[in-house]
Amino acid sequence: MKTTRIISLLNQKGGVGKTTTTVNLAAAIAHAGHRVLVVDLDPQTHLGLHFGIDEAAVSVYDLLIEDETTVEQARLNARPNIDLITSEVDLAAAESELASKTNRHDLLKQKLDAIKSEYDYILIDCPPSLGLLTINALAASNELIVPMQAHFLALQGVSRLFETVRLLVDGINPNLSVSGVVLCMFEGQTNLAKEVVTDLTEFFESSRGLSLPWSNCTILDPPIRRNVKLAEAPSFGQTIFDYEPECAGAQDYAKLAQSVMEAHQHQTSQVIEVKSTEELSDPISHDAQ
Repeated sequence: MKTTRIISLLNQKGGVGKTTTTVNLAAAIAHAGHRVLVVDLDPQTHLGLHFGIDEAAVSVYDLLIEDETTVEQARLNARPNIDLITSEVDLAAAESELASKTNRHDLLKQKLDAIKSEYDYILIDCPPSLGLLTINALAASNELIVPMQAHFLALQGVSRLFETVRLLVDGINPNLSVSGVVLCMFEGQTNLAKEVVTDLTEFFESSRGLSLPWSNCTILDPPIRRNVKLAEAPSFGQTIFDYEPECAGAQDYAKLAQSVMEAHQHQTSQVIEVKSTEELSDPISHDAQ
């Protein structure tokens, strides 16, 4: 049975390349032949503008607030292999409206469950906060990717974010794991960037083998180099592959998408290998389970 990868992209700090990463990762994965749904949960509505879509008759606000609204009604085709559910400014008021609902943490999950088999990937662009919108995204996801800059304060913010994820895993979504960190606007020649990479690597290595949502997390390769074309593309309503497909930013996101896809294949093969070994070494206990 096909497993749809539902990935939230989240950082509590704004301006770190989160939406740029969501858009261009989706575009690169779609170019590889996979069907992708992109959901904009950020009230800034930048994701839709990045695809050249200003607004839609039905947005993610309607999807969350109105019980009868479905994903089929809300989604638009943004590119070949890419469907989009747009946001709107009114989504900022949804926090208080959602608070009165008994199933307020699972509203997005319930809507996505109905259609997720149609897609290989669902990418959710989260707001830069940890309110009910973000909780809905994390409750619906099986993976979290954290775009960040190689700055000391950003490193501290990621540490706090991971602790919050651990609480959510314990209380709402035990299937959620942090699969990777994407370094955006990266300037690898600076000492600060090198120190942050070293600190992150040591932090992840110290978590290996522990029962933590980030125990298998890695720094996804490659880092996204600072590139002016990535900043220009949204003003034309284009992905970096539409706007300047030969630039450094396009090359980096194409390689990043390959890393994301291959990492999942590697993890899946490891699970299959472990299960096969268990079956051979202990068939009695396996059957008993």
